[in-house]
Amino acid sequence: MFQLFKKYSVVIRFVAVFLGSYFLLSVLYNAYLIFSETRTKFYPDFFTNIVSRQSAAIMEFFGYSIKLQAHETQNAVQVFIEDTLLVRVVEGCNSISVIILFTSFILSFFAKKRTTFFYILAGSVFIYAMNLIRIALITIAIYKYPEYTSLMHDIVFPLIIYGTVIILWVFWVRVYANSEKNESQV
Repeated sequence: MFQLFKKYSVVIRFVAVFLGSYFLLSVLYNAYLIFSETRTKFYPDFFTNIVSRQSAAIMEFFGYSIKLQAHETQNAVQVFIEDTLLVRVVEGCNSISVIILFTSFILSFFAKKRTTFFYILAGSVFIYAMNLIRIALITIAIYKYPEYTSLMHDIVFPLIIYGTVIILWVFWVRVYANSEKNESQV
């Protein structure tokens, strides 16, 4: 039994670190969401609120008249272009869950502390920025081409955010693998 653990120690370590960090970060994020329910300054929560505002700023930069409004019955921010309700930005749209997934994977392939920390930080900022652009683009696309709403929301735009994460993962593994290989040759 010990030989099996020894033989697959790298895989076991990867799975344990990934699941452990994902669980811990998800519990912390869930605690934040529960804490946010009692706060009304940033509806429905700080991150979702700020993502809505920043996405609106991107659309306004491109000349669209944007109005944000708290949803009356759901934890969401409604986004209007020229008084037409187009999308609801909910907690799942704020990219935090995707950043948690990204971070857990990177921690599973932990390199040097400083390198790992800065890659997680830079990758998280990149994912966050891509998400803002994604929300702005989907809102504008739904405004211009409402007949393709389902295709854009369900397929194209998730592909953008998850594609970004996969590219960042692949880059990290290639860099991490090369740095480990180079260090072992010294």
